[in-house]
Amino acid sequence: MTGPQLTQVAGLPISDPDLAAAVTDGLDRVEELLHREVHSDYRFVTETSLHLIDAGGKRFRPLLTLLAAQVAGGTSEDVVVAATSVELVHLATLYHDDVMDEAVMRRGADSANARWDNSVAILTGDYLFAHASRLVSQLGPDAVRIIAETFAELVTGQMRETRGPRDGEDAVEHYLAVVAEKTGSLIATSGRFGAMFAGAPDEHVTAMRRFGEIIGTVFQVSDDIIDIASPSGASGKTPGTDLREGVPTLPVLYALAGDGPEVPRLRELGVGSRELGDDEVGEALELLRGSRGLDEARRALDERADAARAELATLPDGPARQALAALLDYTVARTS
Repeated sequence: MTGPQLTQVAGLPISDPDLAAAVTDGLDRVEELLHREVHSDYRFVTETSLHLIDAGGKRFRPLLTLLAAQVAGGTSEDVVVAATSVELVHLATLYHDDVMDEAVMRRGADSANARWDNSVAILTGDYLFAHASRLVSQLGPDAVRIIAETFAELVTGQMRETRGPRDGEDAVEHYLAVVAEKTGSLIATSGRFGAMFAGAPDEHVTAMRRFGEIIGTVFQVSDDIIDIASPSGASGKTPGTDLREGVPTLPVLYALAGDGPEVPRLRELGVGSRELGDDEVGEALELLRGSRGLDEARRALDERADAARAELATLPDGPARQALAALLDYTVARTS
């Protein structure tokens, strides 16, 4: 006897054929609207805007919007507009992030700032923000207010990360605040919009907003853990990438906050505060894999996953809620 047939939709296996078909159709409509929305009479603007749209990506935020709508009953044209708007915001932030990070690659292709220059990348991001705002204006004043508040959170998170923790501020709490604002805020809006524009009651809209914010943090923390714990090549990402770039991830912060025997050497290496060479990365990975930092990060991940499950439990049961639960479970399981 075989189990239910699974259909991969944006990387998520969905067992219910009707749900899979509805979400696939919704994502196709989002893709069509993305291309239509960024078209400009000035061909160069269209070219730069499509640079990242056509480079691919998981379309995670539109997927969450569409699944939230399916929990509430279905996908309307407003849901598609909302899903497209959050993806445009996300893409806009990538153009700006690549300038700030001086990145040369994005999604397997040259970043816009490397292909053209910083000014072109920044202006393209601004163009996408503008069109996201134009789309949201079709959804009414509440949606405009929500997306404006989300913009503010995104900028605050980036500013918080750029400046670093204040004197005396707990580095872990600072990090989690950055993740909640930079990553969680837009994912929260994605879930919120899907429920809102499918006509869900207020308590279900709130639950999807909270679920989105939590799963945003879960994704980031799981990436942090994989960067250290995953064997070379097993995750598709080279271990120690964040260490090479001097990025202070959650396992690193927990390790440095402890009193383990590895802490003096980690501090001497400058882990999480400067770029490391290959030999230094290898040593740092060995030290971190034997530290309590990984255990503490996994505990934080499990706590947030439980909180996300609690939010899902308040929603109507059905294939869409089960798909959201599977998405969460996959995110947690990939760190094992």
